[in-house]
Amino acid sequence: MIPYWLLYFLTLVIFVLGLYCLVAKKNIIKKIIGVVITEYSINLFLVLIGYRKGGIAPILLKDISEQQMAEKGVDPLPQALVLTSIVIGLGVLALMVSMVLRLYEKYKTFDMSEINDLKG
Repeated sequence: MIPYWLLYFLTLVIFVLGLYCLVAKKNIIKKIIGVVITEYSINLFLVLIGYRKGGIAPILLKDISEQQMAEKGVDPLPQALVLTSIVIGLGVLALMVSMVLRLYEKYKTFDMSEINDLKG
């Protein structure tokens, strides 16, 4: 089993990779990929927060009492938040891609430095 601290560290590495794509890259498509990577790392972090060692997903626990659920079940709230976040992220991604397509139609480039220089 992988230690918890390593999973949190890998989540941090993925988050930093996404931020690097956002800050350092000039191509708009690469910036969108950075946003998606950052979003996925946050979702992974939320799932890791709700995990309990030896825990079982609530949907797999049948015919048990609330006490047993509290002892064995993982927290379902972060899982619900991640599902909501995935749906919202998909909508935001579609909006970003449509805006980038409009920018490409107007300026014929994906490079941010060329778009900033045009000012029109």
